[in-house]
Amino acid sequence: MIRLFAALGLPEAIAQPLATRQSGLPGARWRPMESLHVTLRFFGAVTEDVAADLDAELAGLRAPALDLALDGVGCFGEGAAIDAVWAGLVQNPALDRLAQACEAAARRCGLRPDTRRYHPHVTLAYLRRPDPAAVAAWIQAHNLLRSPSFRAESFGLYSSWQGKAGSRYRLERTYRLGP
Repeated sequence: MIRLFAALGLPEAIAQPLATRQSGLPGARWRPMESLHVTLRFFGAVTEDVAADLDAELAGLRAPALDLALDGVGCFGEGAAIDAVWAGLVQNPALDRLAQACEAAARRCGLRPDTRRYHPHVTLAYLRRPDPAAVAAWIQAHNLLRSPSFRAESFGLYSSWQGKAGSRYRLERTYRLGP
């Protein structure tokens, strides 16, 4: 079994300023700069044959290159159940369509539908039972986050490997966006 997800990598010029915001939240497990990405669809643990099917499905997707920008920060969960802080993206219908295409590819491969509403973001840190006031203070300190526009001309199929220091990601395949 291999854990897979489809995502857009971030250019260094966009990831570097995010890395400078990764402090001031006690107990946060900050994601390394090279791991920052925009998830399109988390597939989970799949067999090698399903991974091959996913690769073929994703290779067949046709979507335009995307112009994206970061916009604000937030968190997932409430109170002591907050489990992550993230940077958001400016709403982009083409990004939503690409995520929907990745969802459709997963279903064609026999994977269960993702029932959560798609919320494009870059996870900056994972949290375990944080102080909600500290999370609120971090969000308030960084809520004006904006980035210059950046162009995504490809997306990738990544594997996720659990380790003592958290998950490590490896780019397995790249798929071009555009004409």
